Amino acid sequence: TTIVKAIYNSIADQFEDKCFLANVRENSKREGGLVQLQKTLLYDILGDSNLKIRNVYQGINVIKERLCNKKVLLGLDDVDQLIQLDALSGEYDWFGLGSITIITTRDAHLLAKHKVNLAYKMKELDNNEAVQLFSRHAFQSDKPNDDFVELTEKFLLYVG
Repeated sequence: TTIVKAIYNSIADQFEDKCFLANVRENSKREGGLVQLQKTLLYDILGDSNLKIRNVYQGINVIKERLCNKKVLLGLDDVDQLIQLDALSGEYDWFGLGSITIITTRDAHLLAKHKVNLAYKMKELDNNEAVQLFSRHAFQSDKPNDDFVELTEKFLLYVG
């Protein structure tokens, strides 16, 4: 997610219309979660908070109709079901020429089912890289201070 967000941010200025939807898996589990994600996508790009979307299928139609001529950069973070992709970035003609969708998922089969053009499998971080990445976010340093070394190791062991 961190690397994908950095890539997204590095190319975002090439797109007038863009949206990054974080934690798609968690957000779509909520009641009406997919519809809310669709509304967020449309609001981020169109700036219209008054769109009436009552269900996923209506959201799909609005996305296709309103964004088909826009060059969109779309980030979809932590996707775990095909229905999420179908509801947020269904077909190539949903967005205008030059659009890019960046997807993070732990399930490569979803990308194949969604007919993704290009997939890149990230290598897993070794323990030192994981400590460094975690420490940069948690402590604004490349390593934890001595009081947090053991806690950091336990946390990283827990999250895998």
